[in-house]
Amino acid sequence: MIDSLNGQVISIGLDHGVIECGGVGYRFLATPPTLGRLTRGENARVLTSLVVKEDAMTLYGFTDDDAREMFHRLTTVTGLGPKLALASLSVFEPAELAGHITAGDSKAIQSIPGVGKKMADRLVLELKDKLAGVYGSQPGAAASASLSSAQGASLATEQVVEALVGLGFPEKGARAAVDAVIAESPETDFSAAAESSALLRSALNRLGKQ
Repeated sequence: MIDSLNGQVISIGLDHGVIECGGVGYRFLATPPTLGRLTRGENARVLTSLVVKEDAMTLYGFTDDDAREMFHRLTTVTGLGPKLALASLSVFEPAELAGHITAGDSKAIQSIPGVGKKMADRLVLELKDKLAGVYGSQPGAAASASLSSAQGASLATEQVVEALVGLGFPEKGARAAVDAVIAESPETDFSAAAESSALLRSALNRLGKQ
């Protein structure tokens, strides 16, 4: 079991990073917020979970124990694999997701890419009791924890800027590119997971042309 990586960040992609430990580069999949905290060429520590299948061994990286523990709980849900669990953590912080689940807020859970009504209902059914009181969540906590559209958009913007900086772009240029993309689509709700990912791709495309 590879529990964590501690070494120099040698590569950062849109959905993965590579950390060199003892001369070996370990590739791991992670959320944009996690990758946004990394800087190429600097040392970093990432908690990991190794998922072993018949045809592959995949490392998933996390910034803290709460995120990794939520990842493990999510993968116990029938039909929910590690990639969908990671997508869930790309949209919600562990405490926020726990709040939605314990409150039975399947509509909020459906904002996760790849999660439809049946899967959202299954998440609630299989994890509601297990998550009650965990991460400080209680039934109804999702409502109080939910961000307004403006706050959500602001958070998404900061996460995308962090991801771009982690990829090596100057913060000023990254923020300008993100602001330009948002200005071109004033009616888009970038707090939504799919639109947040689109914002990152569009900003990267704009920076690539400079």
